[in-house]
Amino acid sequence: MKKLILILIGFTIILQAQINNKISNNLQIQIEMSSESENLLVWVFFTDKGLNSLNKLSKPENIVSKKSLKRRAKVLPKNQLVSTLDLPVNNNYIKLLQNNGFKLRHKSKYLNAVSGYINIHNIKTISTNNFIKKIDIVKKYHKNENSIEKVKNETKIHNLQKQKSHLLNYGPSFTQLEQINVPVLHDSKLTGKGILICVLDAGFNLLQHEVFDSLNIIDQWDFVDNDSTIEGHSHGTNVLSAIGGFKENKLIGPAYGADYLLARTEDVSSETPVEEDNWIAGIEWADSIGADITSTSLGYLDFDYPYDSYTWEDMNGDSCRITIVADIAVNNGIIVVVSAGNSGDNSLHNTLNAPADGKKVITVGAVDSLGNRSSFSSVGNTVDGRIKPNVMAMGTAVYLANTGGTSSYSRGNGTSFSCPLVAGVTALLLEKDSTLTPTEITNILQDNASNSDLPNRLMGWGIINASASYNSINVEPTKLITNYPNPFNSGTTIEYKIEKNTFVKISIYNILGQKIQTLVNEQKKVGNYKINFNGTKLVSGIYLCSMQYDNKIKTKKMLLLK
Repeated sequence: MKKLILILIGFTIILQAQINNKISNNLQIQIEMSSESENLLVWVFFTDKGLNSLNKLSKPENIVSKKSLKRRAKVLPKNQLVSTLDLPVNNNYIKLLQNNGFKLRHKSKYLNAVSGYINIHNIKTISTNNFIKKIDIVKKYHKNENSIEKVKNETKIHNLQKQKSHLLNYGPSFTQLEQINVPVLHDSKLTGKGILICVLDAGFNLLQHEVFDSLNIIDQWDFVDNDSTIEGHSHGTNVLSAIGGFKENKLIGPAYGADYLLARTEDVSSETPVEEDNWIAGIEWADSIGADITSTSLGYLDFDYPYDSYTWEDMNGDSCRITIVADIAVNNGIIVVVSAGNSGDNSLHNTLNAPADGKKVITVGAVDSLGNRSSFSSVGNTVDGRIKPNVMAMGTAVYLANTGGTSSYSRGNGTSFSCPLVAGVTALLLEKDSTLTPTEITNILQDNASNSDLPNRLMGWGIINASASYNSINVEPTKLITNYPNPFNSGTTIEYKIEKNTFVKISIYNILGQKIQTLVNEQKKVGNYKINFNGTKLVSGIYLCSMQYDNKIKTKKMLLLK
């Protein structure tokens, strides 16, 4: 009998240890502070997507839209356009959770998880299931709302007389577009036509504003209230007008001819903290429909009490769930453009807000009309040494539509408004060459920006130049793409695209022209390729990546920083 009792005690200890391993530290803190009847908003992560789930990958068109597949074909092998990340969360697992009182809120196929409400007692119960990998709290962020301020003194705004040389009359919005050389592209009839942009924001009030009369909205969804009504806050209205508005002599956005998806992912109508699962659900929705570009003028750092806040030390591209999901979206071919944040400079460390620390996202800082960095604009670098922000655009005194009336306008300050300007320019570049990948777009913007020769933590590669970027697009089918990350501190990835069977040789040289290593030296078939280069044994400095094919040579600079 004693032996049986000991066995049962031992089994109970093991089971309790398994349960504790599945419950995160933050969730455990909340459990200890709450009563057993209290409902908590949690993530439940699963071990897999169920038996025979891989069979669904044989029919990609049943998983995502044709437009999404076409976009993914730019960056993924043709036989790998979908993966297990795209498979839906297993419904049987969800039903078992619901049988234990779980109230579903959002599903995340990227994370293989669901978010929802459940009381503390049932958290312990569901954690005993073998299909559950981990249970964590859904992080709640304090919103550092980007302020919208009316500017009375406009003496520093550029003279508007230059508009006479362009086909459109931009009114007061001319300054923000002229600074990044957009009007010359509009003169060439570029408008973003055929490009699908998803704007994720805090709500879109007064879409009846005159600036949206010609805007083509394909779909919309409210991920806060889980319905199709996307009203909530004027912030999204301001942002949308900056990227896609059109009213001659008033306000014209760079991509006024693009198609749009609108996602309300944040509730700022009260002091309610922002919850990360809304944004994650929003960008997965945009991916499945086929968005080419997403624009996010939101940034998250501080958690609601009692959870530990992220700090500048977590801005490494791997800690925040929002950042992880943003980079997954880029891997699927989406150009993800985000605001750097409005936390200003700190000489000791970065002031970025997630997902601005993403390894593959385009992070945008703010300047004024004279090209000076706005004092509020957040700075890098990321903890792992990458330069952020990537690029800059006007974020001080940006001319915007507001919700005071259908013909009401004002000026606003914040990286919230530099971000959509850059996102709009990416649509113009895609309109010229829809095969451009997110990495190619990033490199084109950076290579033609005002500070490209000496990028730094305050301004990144500098103010973008839409016209120069457009003219630099290489329409040749075979491409060598600048490595990423660049600069890098040990390893980096080099991408290249082959559109006809050919012999390819790719080598790395130092600045003196001495060969360091040959990475590729063989016949290649049509396709997209990636290779890794390890610079651990090399000293810091500039290196050259050279690609030879068809008696041609393409070279890209790589910067190694240790």
